[in-house]
Amino acid sequence: MKARTTTSKKAVKTDTARERYVELKRILEERRREILAQVQGKMRNVRAEGSSGEGQGVLDEAESSESDIQDDIEFALIQMKSETLHRIEEALSRLDSGLFGNCFECGDEIAGRRLRALPFAVRCKDCEEEHEMEERRERVMSQRRPSGVLLDAS
Repeated sequence: MKARTTTSKKAVKTDTARERYVELKRILEERRREILAQVQGKMRNVRAEGSSGEGQGVLDEAESSESDIQDDIEFALIQMKSETLHRIEEALSRLDSGLFGNCFECGDEIAGRRLRALPFAVRCKDCEEEHEMEERRERVMSQRRPSGVLLDAS
């Protein structure tokens, strides 16, 4: 009787893991499709604006500056989306290899709510908070260090 109970607990655990795998894979692939569509749409818009002759007129300094700022923002957004796509691809790879969903730092399972909100998370909430605090400390310390080295003029 005991063997049957153990077997059914394993089956429930396996079913739960399988459901989690399917759900997370669906979330990651859906997010990937959304971001790809956004990036492709932005790229089509940039091409269309360039080929339609828009922006080919003479711009004064303020218009040129505004246009440059807008271009920089668009480029930064595309770059951020590209980085997110890369993280999603890495998460899908980890998912397929069975390494997805566990914290890189402590090894504990990352909460399902966290993974639904941020499906490419690599740390649990506690470890991510600690990681961010450490990064802040390093940034503060690097800002406090003197940027130049004093040389002896002798």
